[in-house]
Amino acid sequence: MIIDFNKGEGLVPVVIQDYQTLEVLMLGYMNEEAWAKTQEEKKVTFFSRSKDRLWTKGEESGNFLHVVSTHLDCDQDTLLIKVNPIGPTCHTGSRSCFNTEFNQNFLLQLERIVQHRIDFPNDESYVNRLRSRGINKIAQKVGEEAVETVIAALTESENDFINETSDLLFHLIVLLKEKGMNLEVIAKNLEGRHQ
Repeated sequence: MIIDFNKGEGLVPVVIQDYQTLEVLMLGYMNEEAWAKTQEEKKVTFFSRSKDRLWTKGEESGNFLHVVSTHLDCDQDTLLIKVNPIGPTCHTGSRSCFNTEFNQNFLLQLERIVQHRIDFPNDESYVNRLRSRGINKIAQKVGEEAVETVIAALTESENDFINETSDLLFHLIVLLKEKGMNLEVIAKNLEGRHQ
């Protein structure tokens, strides 16, 4: 990958995108040194124009951007870096520096939250209390929520239907994780059926 740092007087814009949800998280700039450090450490490092130095995102907050893949645009003067973000990206505490109205990919974020509960068990966590009862109970819970969703669709209010569908999707994510799978596996299967 040969990046043209000359066009921007030594800096290239870098679009940061969540590798899973594809949400644009932020825009920064890199010089050659920041690019080299990013490649070496697999954590996004920018050249901060305001600090006039290299700045690794998360160096103070711990909210690092772990590099998943890098892509160069057709003019070789802009980078797209897909990342696995740890915590919020924006200094305001938001997931993205862009004030988007609605996160269409919250299910993927929810999947990450469930995985975090699994990786770092906590007695207060509903996910861990459910998992402690075994896969049979998790599967039973998905079945219960599916029946409640059907009943709500046929006889209850739109709000009830939305709530029951939300419960069903949440418990299905927990079951997928318990089986060692994720939504990506299901999406790829559905995509394959579509083709």
